Amino acid sequence: MTQRIDPTRAAGVPKAEVVKELSMLKQKDMIAGNYEALTSAPQTGRKVASTFVPGNLNELIMCFDLLNNLPEINAIQNGMRKVSGELILEAEKHGHSEDVCTYVKADLGMMAKGNLSPNGKPLPRPDVLLLSYTGCFTFMKWFELVRDEYKCPTVMLHVPYQADGQVTDNMRSYIVKQLRETVIPTLEKVSGVKFDIDRLRGYLAESAKAEDDFVWVMESAKNKPSPIDAYFGGVYYIGPIFTAFRGTPDATEYYRLLRGEIEERIRLGLGPITPEGDMKEQRYRLVVEGPPNWTHFREFWKMFHDEGAVVVASTYTKVGGTYDLGFRHDPRNPLESLADYCLDCYTNRSLPQRVGQIEKYMNDYQADGLVINSIKSCNSFSAGQLMILREIEKRTGKPGAFIETDLVDPRYFSAANVKNRLESYFQMIDQKRASAHAA
Repeated sequence: MTQRIDPTRAAGVPKAEVVKELSMLKQKDMIAGNYEALTSAPQTGRKVASTFVPGNLNELIMCFDLLNNLPEINAIQNGMRKVSGELILEAEKHGHSEDVCTYVKADLGMMAKGNLSPNGKPLPRPDVLLLSYTGCFTFMKWFELVRDEYKCPTVMLHVPYQADGQVTDNMRSYIVKQLRETVIPTLEKVSGVKFDIDRLRGYLAESAKAEDDFVWVMESAKNKPSPIDAYFGGVYYIGPIFTAFRGTPDATEYYRLLRGEIEERIRLGLGPITPEGDMKEQRYRLVVEGPPNWTHFREFWKMFHDEGAVVVASTYTKVGGTYDLGFRHDPRNPLESLADYCLDCYTNRSLPQRVGQIEKYMNDYQADGLVINSIKSCNSFSAGQLMILREIEKRTGKPGAFIETDLVDPRYFSAANVKNRLESYFQMIDQKRASAHAA
């Protein structure tokens, strides 16, 4: 079932219909409900944990009746609502450099200007900061600054980097030891709730069900035409499973609905839903490396849509878990499962692993090329990207493109520059096709 809503019609603006399927409406309600729970915490007495997306321990957090607030998601929301620019300037007034991660500055600026959530109400002070360190050094400095502001307990789960490209028993045991001796006791003390491992097992079982459907949805892009866009559309699909909903029946239901909708699109031979309407022609199949730009998200997506370019796989949609590589949360080995999840988030993978992963996507999804969106202020993604580009070109024989934007700083999105580079890139693909056909 698809409900078509055109919010611009009353204003007389000629725009494509905006399609709202049941899964979209459900996710919107879930996000709104979480922000309402967070902003009403001072009245309800609920306690709040702040954590980050990669390696987040949502199932464990729920065992202690804690609400989950994710600073990156707040920054993304502010970027898409086009208010992050003023928040970044506020943070820079307080001495933060232009080169600091703009997620951080958007968050610190938001705190300085009342810490208002998307529902217009102030977010509560966190009761605990929980950091799973999965490859992003900035996270540590970010929470150091937040801790200085709120003076709340802070606990760090140190996750070893996969320098040699494999997870060892020693790495796993190291994380489990921290969970048992540091993380769980801290969360017990903050929340006043005793840890129940069977409760954790239940949440992990729920997670695994949602993860099965999520992977099916992302792999549906192997179809021709692809029924989804795995980058621009994919950032919506990852929402529940990467944030405060993994392990809940709501997330399981969301992915059940989404899978049903995608199955119907495959049956009808339809392309992805986009802000410009259903995508008709698919001239190029792409893999994209790097996060999107959030301040000009729709304009960015339209540049691909207008050229008939559909993204069939992306690395950003693996930043909160590499489920498509086989990982599932396992209730039989709960703490070990949490360890394995943290160890294999995309930003914790070595550069050779990332190259191999992208090469696999290029082949499995029959992509025409790789586009890298290099983020000015994100070292976790940007380091090594030129090497990745050249290596993929060498291994696959497919052309690559390199564009540059930023996460939530509107000063670093040049529409004309990005559009020119993409247009030149698509011409390159056409030329390679013509040469191959002539041969």
